[in-house]
Amino acid sequence: MDGKIIPLVMCGGAGTRLWPASREVHPKQFLPLFGVRSTFQNTLLRVSDAGLFERPIVITNKAYRFMVLEQLAEIGLEADVLLEPMRRDSGPAVAAGAAFAQTRDVDAVVLALAADHVVGDTPAFVAACRQGLVAAQDGRIVTFGVEPERAATEYGYISPGEVISGEVRSVAEFVEKPDPVTAAEYIKSGYLWNSGNFMFRASVLLDEYRNVDAASVAAVTDAVVKAGRDLGFVTLDEAAFGSAKAISIDYAVMEKTTHAAVVPVRCGWSDVGSWRAVWELSDKDSEGNAAQGAAVFEDSRNCNVATDRALVALEGVDDLVVVATQDAVLVSRQKDANGLKRLVAKLKTVAPQVTEEHIKVHRPWGSYQSVDNGDRHQVKRIIVKSGGRLSLQKHHHRSEHWIVVRGAARVTVNELVKTVHENESIYIPIGSVHRLENPGKIPLELIEVQTGSYLGEDDIIRIEDDYKRS
Repeated sequence: MDGKIIPLVMCGGAGTRLWPASREVHPKQFLPLFGVRSTFQNTLLRVSDAGLFERPIVITNKAYRFMVLEQLAEIGLEADVLLEPMRRDSGPAVAAGAAFAQTRDVDAVVLALAADHVVGDTPAFVAACRQGLVAAQDGRIVTFGVEPERAATEYGYISPGEVISGEVRSVAEFVEKPDPVTAAEYIKSGYLWNSGNFMFRASVLLDEYRNVDAASVAAVTDAVVKAGRDLGFVTLDEAAFGSAKAISIDYAVMEKTTHAAVVPVRCGWSDVGSWRAVWELSDKDSEGNAAQGAAVFEDSRNCNVATDRALVALEGVDDLVVVATQDAVLVSRQKDANGLKRLVAKLKTVAPQVTEEHIKVHRPWGSYQSVDNGDRHQVKRIIVKSGGRLSLQKHHHRSEHWIVVRGAARVTVNELVKTVHENESIYIPIGSVHRLENPGKIPLELIEVQTGSYLGEDDIIRIEDDYKRS
């Protein structure tokens, strides 16, 4: 592995700053915010050159594991996927990735990357990685300092120090997010934006972390040693990982180490931390309006619209963001990113469901979406991937009708196994042991009509399950 880098992609965060598109169960790193691919997929493709990068490590949580595999498959890449049993912020996550990298190579050089960032100029970013690699091999923890395009107040800054080699500088100081006046002074003084991505020898990172919190490093290392394997995932030991202190890697290591270095880079970077950031990165019309989905603007300027289905029409307004999903609509001022954070916090107390789940719910076998519901009925649209199948299950409180609208379904109802084709239906009585699967080459689409006294998802008694959820 000499001269190569192991990418460590961190994608366990919830990303509520882009609500309502981003939610707890389907956060922003898995959304196609720009084009057809998600930022998670673009992050992996950015570090897919086998001449410089090794097989990546992805660290995420259990809820996102099948989305990770599905999105890896869509871009034809493979990775070692580590599952955190609970969130402990970025410190333990990075330490776990470093410890796992050492199981592949004791001298591994690791590139820790956030899954939800955008980089417009991949060659410039890769060139910065090459610059930083030598310093990382020499024992430096190398950050990537983005050359500022404006006096941003939403980023931390890095003050570069003396030249180490080539473009690599020592870090004189890390500073927190500034006010506008201070940000302008930082720009004049040559400070860089702190991108939050960095490269290090795994052994160096763990040693520096150990100097600050030896108990947490021991816990995380133990979680890797005791990790299990489940459906191809590496499952970190819950008891060990849970005893690590929840802390960001910046506070745990970066702001304390004497080994920090920085590579300046101009690569069109953004952490996509707000709808305003999405607007800044999007194509716009002559009045500065951006749209993803169907939108019409009249006498409106510098607005941003993202809509799943409904047409959004704006008239006589400026600097608005309007995000319309099938169960929620956001109207907000572009400039107030913190206001959205406060709004989502309030929503979690008054309407938590809309911060957690979409109407369309992703499952390892495909997805389902609620179309209509009442006191004793619910209608869903279900899509099952080719080769996918649901668990063998039963319900105590509901019966179901399945109507196939595309593809072919293999249906088990008690002892009966039957193939149901397009424009055919089948009835599943209450209490019947049943299973749905797609034996075909195209996605299976069907309409499910549920009737009964209770229609909650917790009335699913799984008897067998390919995904070990029973």
